[in-house]
Amino acid sequence: MKKWMSLLVFSCFILIIGCAPREQGNQKLDYEETKKMVVDILKTDEGKKAIEEMLTDEKMKQNLVINQDIVTKSIQDTLLSEDGITFWKKNFEDPKFVETFAKSMQEQHEKVIKDLMKDPEYQKMMIEILKNPEMEEAMVEVLRSQEMRAHIQTVITETIESPLFKAKMQDLLIKGAEEIQANKDKKKEEGGGES
Repeated sequence: MKKWMSLLVFSCFILIIGCAPREQGNQKLDYEETKKMVVDILKTDEGKKAIEEMLTDEKMKQNLVINQDIVTKSIQDTLLSEDGITFWKKNFEDPKFVETFAKSMQEQHEKVIKDLMKDPEYQKMMIEILKNPEMEEAMVEVLRSQEMRAHIQTVITETIESPLFKAKMQDLLIKGAEEIQANKDKKKEEGGGES
């Protein structure tokens, strides 16, 4: 992308120099004048349209191969800079930003957790943590707390009232009743065949 933008600015610069009126002799254009002319051209509707057309051109897109290492390093440098750290601190104070950020990362987090659950070393570490007497005591305290009991009761109530749960229970009850009836019919046939 950097390469392409440099090419675009260079092209505009050549175009301006070629079209610029010259005084006698080979007097060079002043840098500030040239810069102002390029910026003015890029701000015009024609300039914007030309850039837009170049960016949407498939052939141009194919020629713009971005080096992944450069992009990664640029992002890392930006994130670790003082401005980057300030930016993230400020944005993580905004609840809407945090919610959007969390939603965007949810799938990746779930995948990481699922992968970790399959990892024997991670499983071993989790077992060691859970076996720790202090951890056991803390978990028992949490589970016995009034807030936890209220939360579990709410979850159970919501689950029972869920249309999806009701439908599943209904299917299980019907299936169970059909199996009981099939067993009764089978016993009758077996009993009827013996007499």
